[in-house]
Formats: sequence, structure tokens, C-alpha cells
Amino acid sequence: MRITEKIVVLATLFSAVVSAHGAEETVTVLNLPDPLTIIYYTLWISGLAIGTSLVFKLNSVEKKISFILIAVPVAFSTFYLAADTVYLNLISETGGPVHWHADYEVWVCGTKLDLTDPMGFDNKVGSPVFHEHNDDRMHAEGVLVKISDANLESYFDVIGGGLRKDAMSYPAEGGKVSVTNNDLCNGKPAALQVFVYKMQGKKYHQEKIGDFPHYVLSPYVQVPPGDCIIIEFNEEKNKTDKICETYKVAIEKGDLIGG
Repeated sequence: MRITEKIVVLATLFSAVVSAHGAEETVTVLNLPDPLTIIYYTLWISGLAIGTSLVFKLNSVEKKISFILIAVPVAFSTFYLAADTVYLNLISETGGPVHWHADYEVWVCGTKLDLTDPMGFDNKVGSPVFHEHNDDRMHAEGVLVKISDANLESYFDVIGGGLRKDAMSYPAEGGKVSVTNNDLCNGKPAALQVFVYKMQGKKYHQEKIGDFPHYVLSPYVQVPPGDCIIIEFNEEKNKTDKICETYKVAIEKGDLIGG
């Protein structure tokens, strides 16, 4: 059996893996594929070559072809990943990777919603850069081309929901929850509102955010001083009585002082 025939046999098997994996969405700059896509197809091509060499007995020419099919994709992906990292750092508004966190809670008509649990080995819901780890915490970790990429609208998009000033959809445990302004809560018209606990020194204060879809996380690793964000669908009000557990514990310990 010639090497081309051998590759066809294994390619058929690998194609089943590709089909099961599904198409990768590419978030690109200059319409170039993202690094995860490059890594995926490098593993696919190299794995095909390695599988061929393991399953079939290759002659010297076939071994050289197999080696090329392993070495070239690996070398290309290594160069691509290095160049992509340098390029993203150069064009990033933050000048490189960030590590920001904000705790948050979503309440609808007095009931707290729990985000759907992570699936698979990643242990996160969202994207590599913006996600949640089943901990009621927004994680912005990586290179942000634009600072606005770490806003609430972007977060809801990457977790599979949606957020506008007049509507929200949230992938909660038990099914997606969707609300729109003027829907009823306990028989009364309700509205989507966002309140943020922020820090200034040891003092904290609560703000009601107007243009909340475009609100960007404060640039802190720890919470507090990172934000506590309360997203609430209920009757219109100026303040909320809801507060994140991390802020509540810090207040009880005396680490935070009301502003």
C-alpha cells in the first residue's frame, strides 16, 4: 500500500474527529485565524502523520514525508503563536496581558440566578480571555486588544447570553432566562438595572450605572478592591440591598468602610 493510500485510510478516521469537534469560531485581527485554530489543525496534521507511521510499515521515502508532515506544521504553528503574541501585545490598548476580576450577581424578581456550570476540561464558561469558573466571578485574563472588550455586554456575549439597556438573556442552571423592560415582577412593571460597589482606598460606595452594557471592569486582581456588580431586574430604584459575598465578609471583618 502506497503512503498516499495509507494517509487516506487514516484521514478518513481523523475526519470523524474533525466533524465531531465542529467548526472553530475565529476571533481575528486582520482576518487571520486565531491561535487555537492553528494549534488544532497542527495537531490534526501531525497526528495523522504519526498515526500513519505507527499503523503502517513505511519505507525510507515515506518516513521522510511523514517527518515533514510533523515538523513543518509544528514549526509553523510555533512561529505563528510567537508572532501573534508579539503583535497582540503591540496593538493592545492595555500594553499586554491583564488579570482583572469582578464578582457579580444576577437577580430576577427577587431570585438569584446561577450561571450554567462549565462543561469539559476547561472548567470555564466563556472565552479564554473573558470567562467565569463556576465562582460568580468575571475573569478578564489575557491580552485585551480594546479595553472595551472587558465590558458587561462582551461578558454576556461570551457566556452565551445577551445584555442591552432594556433586555437581558442569561444562561442559568435550569434554562436560559430572558427579561425585557416593563415585564412584570410580582404584578408590577420592572426594569433592568445595574449597581456597582467600587473602592476608593478602604472606603466603598455603591453606584447605579446608566450605560451599563458598556461598563468595563475595574483593573484589580483581588475582590475587593475589584468590583461587586449587581445586575437586577425588578422595580425601578436608586440603590440595591444586594451585595457580593466577598464585600459582605470584608465589611464584617472591618476591612472596608462605607463611603
